[in-house]
Amino acid sequence: MVKKYKNVAIIPARGGSKRLPKKNIIDFFGKPLIAYTIEAALKTDKFARVMVSTDSPEIAEIAEKYGASVPFLRKEHADDFANVSDVTVHTLRRLKAETGEEYDTVCMLMPNCPIRNAKDIYRLCTEFEEKDLNFQISAFKYGWMNPWWAHKLENEGKATPFFADGLTTRSQDLAELYCPTGAVWLAKTDALSESKTFYGEGYHFGILNWKSAVDIDDAEDLEMAKAVYLLEKNSDE
Repeated sequence: MVKKYKNVAIIPARGGSKRLPKKNIIDFFGKPLIAYTIEAALKTDKFARVMVSTDSPEIAEIAEKYGASVPFLRKEHADDFANVSDVTVHTLRRLKAETGEEYDTVCMLMPNCPIRNAKDIYRLCTEFEEKDLNFQISAFKYGWMNPWWAHKLENEGKATPFFADGLTTRSQDLAELYCPTGAVWLAKTDALSESKTFYGEGYHFGILNWKSAVDIDDAEDLEMAKAVYLLEKNSDE
């Protein structure tokens, strides 16, 4: 018998990170990194289920300790070539097959975004619902690292501009550019099942500030996330 619910949160967390080994459960100020995402999702009270999709028994044990459900271990889409859209579609299908649960909307939350909090998730979920969108991807506006000024380096440091307009137009006259982040991705499950990607037709951006958007992939990202975390913590005190 199929049981229908409104929202599910899926946190994809494979165990085989290469650039930062055991990234998803690395210690981050006394807690495993993934714990911040689990706790934020649970705090919103938006989801009938907050689950972690993982191939790792170690991650599964930690996820359950912090309140997430892990109804099964993922055997597919667990290598370096798997993308989060494939993982999410696969997880929804398996969730239906093994639990009988179907959901109207899925919220994909990457576990390597520890600064993104419950308020961020709640706000973007609410915007998604109010605008009646099929796809919404979190993003932040570029600031001092402005891609309009990007260059390619050739032999012996010779620089070539990537965008000619960036050199000939005043910075205040250049269009604002936005960068996606894995913090909060939303989709109607039927639309995602058909498109196989969160970047489905007509996808929108849900805007976060750059601090909430910090996304840890390597050791340098981790150091930046730690600095931002302390900055946010001190501002709250």
